[in-house]
Amino acid sequence: MITTPIAEGVVDVHAHWLPRELFGLPPGAPYGPMHDRDGQLYLGDLPLSIATDAMSDPAAALADMDRAGVGVRVLSAPPFAFPLAPGEAASGYADAFNAALGGVVAGRSGRLVGLGMVALGDNAEASRQLETLAGIEGLCGVAIPPVVGSGSLDSDPLRHVLADATRLGLAVLVHPMQLARAEWSSYYLTNLIGNPVESATAVATLLLSGLVDELPGLRICFVHGGGCAPGLVGRWSHAWSARADVNARAARSPGDSFRDLYFDTVTHGGPQLALLKQLAGEDKIVCGSDYPFDMAESDPARFAVEHGPGAESLGRAARAFLGVAS
Repeated sequence: MITTPIAEGVVDVHAHWLPRELFGLPPGAPYGPMHDRDGQLYLGDLPLSIATDAMSDPAAALADMDRAGVGVRVLSAPPFAFPLAPGEAASGYADAFNAALGGVVAGRSGRLVGLGMVALGDNAEASRQLETLAGIEGLCGVAIPPVVGSGSLDSDPLRHVLADATRLGLAVLVHPMQLARAEWSSYYLTNLIGNPVESATAVATLLLSGLVDELPGLRICFVHGGGCAPGLVGRWSHAWSARADVNARAARSPGDSFRDLYFDTVTHGGPQLALLKQLAGEDKIVCGSDYPFDMAESDPARFAVEHGPGAESLGRAARAFLGVAS
């Protein structure tokens, strides 16, 4: 929870942090452990093109905020650290991260806020961890992947997390995991195509399942501008009006319910952000950076203000999403 005001200025809701003691990642992590090589961060044998301190040192995040004109940064784990496997080790990993994140955001004058994690292999354990998260000062929600196994937000364990987060008043940030597929093995396509497709899958299932109406208090944000979703929502709306298997569970057209969701500004282009603003509404656009990854927006506040709905609207939307006072 956040019981004290956060700092003034642009709020970056999408940035990552992981303490060095958790670089080993939880059981079942798809890419192997993270580690440092001469100050650079690796995921297994894959260089991430990230200085290790940028991911693990809160002082580095604050220095980057000062450089970029960001007033508040919301930290969450990198997506390959999501605990997907059942068992005590995964639960312990999530507990350790949440405790460490709570310690990092404390005493930072409201400039750092946190989104915790839950173990996604056991619904009862996820509920316990969400209850704990709700009581940690400076943590205002949870980050989750868009898909787990063969299911998305309309099926457990993710559906269960959404319901509990809504009950507890916690914000939910949905971040893709860059899941590998053979046809995307070249040209970084697992990121360039895979991430947007994962996000669009989650948006579509949330809207077409009717879950967005079943959970009217849900505050949920999709990073990377919702991936492919802005370019597809018209297609989904056409299908909703034409096919019984598409509209069976959703009372509203996806083009309508799309405006209940939040999206960040990491679209990598002004025209793309303009389309998102038109479809989602100015009150649902929040600034994001994706710090410290190589696909991050290097000047997030400037880009969001110049191409988005303006500083005042961005601030209101971010605070509404996080559930903190304006």
